[in-house]
Amino acid sequence: MKKLLLSLFITIVFIASSGAQNLNIEDILYELPDVIFKEIKNTGDFEKTYELKIKQPLDHQHPERGYFYQRAFLSHKDFNHPTVMYISGYSQNRVYETEITRLLQANQFSIEHRFFGESIPETLDYTYLTLEQATADLHHINEIFKQIYAGKWLSTGISKGGATTIFYKYFYPEDVDAGVPYVGPINREYEERRLYTFLDTVGSDECRAKILAFQKRIFQNREKVLPLLKMYSQGAQLKFTYLSFEEAFEYCVLEYPFAFWQYGSSCDEIPSESSSLADAVHYLMKVSNISMFSDRDIDYFLPHYYQSATQMGYYGYETEKFENDLKVLRLQPHPHAALVPDKIPVKFDGSLLNEINVWTQKDGSHLIYIYGANDTWTASAVPPSDEVDCVWFFMKGKDHGSARYAEMTSDEKAKFISTLERWLSIKIENTQLK
Repeated sequence: MKKLLLSLFITIVFIASSGAQNLNIEDILYELPDVIFKEIKNTGDFEKTYELKIKQPLDHQHPERGYFYQRAFLSHKDFNHPTVMYISGYSQNRVYETEITRLLQANQFSIEHRFFGESIPETLDYTYLTLEQATADLHHINEIFKQIYAGKWLSTGISKGGATTIFYKYFYPEDVDAGVPYVGPINREYEERRLYTFLDTVGSDECRAKILAFQKRIFQNREKVLPLLKMYSQGAQLKFTYLSFEEAFEYCVLEYPFAFWQYGSSCDEIPSESSSLADAVHYLMKVSNISMFSDRDIDYFLPHYYQSATQMGYYGYETEKFENDLKVLRLQPHPHAALVPDKIPVKFDGSLLNEINVWTQKDGSHLIYIYGANDTWTASAVPPSDEVDCVWFFMKGKDHGSARYAEMTSDEKAKFISTLERWLSIKIENTQLK
């Protein structure tokens, strides 16, 4: 009934107006169910920008179990333009204007993930933090706002947001006309072993040897390095109760190759054996900061770690090369990077990963996959398939932060634009981003 009344209201406003351009977005927002809004400072080339709080059930199958408010930002341009859903895998405290939004001169929603930031229920029950529930949140937003934005819809996200973009298309294939996941990994198991093969083959033999030698140097100078790291941690006001300080140290060094390739570090910058240990530690903190294993970062990433440990899978650390270097972390099974505190019970279920890995190859169409060839997470990239109407870009020399349309070659950009034009039945006039 609410949906029917809203549709009637919008129809009346359309008739009373001289055209869609004269519609008042604020009047319509007042009539939307489950939406609280406030106007905020405009960003980008939009008419209006609003912070939204959208009422979401904790359990979309059982609304009687309670609700929470999910934060999102609406950047309104024109009712007749396309609409982009930017899906954050984490907290979202500001508008992030995507490349797709600028290319299409689109309206945009920047959507915070459930259980992150301000999108947190009063009582945290992590059993409601599932991909089924998170994508149902997105579907609810889509249902509400499709009543006022009737044009083409797209979804996009980066990293975990990119993976969620893929899951969203899987669960609700009709919600959007196209999805553009950036650097979105889809793992196959709890411990994604393809990452080990990637780290053993990416780059040159010389570079990989320098990475290993640097790790060995840090480990073998443990007694001198630990005091330097403690001084750094005290200055950064880091606390270590989930992990001991030595556990955090060993994780930090094991993480180094993953972080090195993920964000495009240079082999030339790896400190030589003749450099001071102080310089080596300073460099390590630039690439693989021990703060990632502090209480502060574990608390922030806890919902992410929970999802990784229950449904999405994650990565571990090969220890065979460090049999004589590790003192507190176990050699086997491999230490896992999903750092869920012991007080929160987790059990991994790989059934959804099995289903979606088949779906991406057989049925999942209208997705543009963008990966950086040097990015560690490309080990978990969705493999190309001729059985679906999708496009893949594995951008040479690019990493997790640089695999973007703006960094594509002219041929890649042309393919990207022509694909969107074909799927959306529109003409994209301005293909250069400012």
